Amino acid sequence: MDTEPTGDSQRAVDLGEVDMLEPGTAVLVSGETSGYPDDIGLFRTEAGDYYALDDECPHEVASLSEGWIEGDEIECPLHSSRFDLRDGRVLCLPALNDARTHKVEVRDGRVLLFPGTDAP
Repeated sequence: MDTEPTGDSQRAVDLGEVDMLEPGTAVLVSGETSGYPDDIGLFRTEAGDYYALDDECPHEVASLSEGWIEGDEIECPLHSSRFDLRDGRVLCLPALNDARTHKVEVRDGRVLLFPGTDAP
């Protein structure tokens, strides 16, 4: 996994080929890999779109990348709170706070993560 500068001075982390994840699955990107202080969950929807959120559920300590993807939502495996993968918005209790998003781009067949940069 490489980092590369982009035109807007952001650092992109090249996570691999676009087919690195099967649709409907997720993977944990460690802080050691991304250079970001917290782990990040990288999610690929059934439609093939990539999204990234802070991996730790804002409600309690649980890994969102171990949850269940349905449409554009991730369900926390601990207490079943759901979050919109597109904007991190909390969709149901018991969580009350949104999850932080991170920008992801697919460019030239590669998945690029911009840790600490909010998704558009």
